[in-house]
Amino acid sequence: MQACTYKMEVPQVKATFHLGSETYSVYANKGILSEQLVALKEESMTILKAYITKHNVPIDVPDEVEEVSEDEEITEKPKPKKQK
Repeated sequence: MQACTYKMEVPQVKATFHLGSETYSVYANKGILSEQLVALKEESMTILKAYITKHNVPIDVPDEVEEVSEDEEITEKPKPKKQK
């Protein structure tokens, strides 16, 4: 019996995803299926990282949490529980 070596030209693993108004397609066709999946994941993560970096808006977050002084009272009252 002779083994058939057949190289697929069509990718076995492909993904298309939409980020906002942008569309990305990722294909992998080299190696065995598990290698293609790894390659697809790596390429997808690279695209996601670039997208997040490109669209990242800095948010002004204070470095320290504002503390309530002892002179200030918390005016919130606990809500009464409903009786059955």
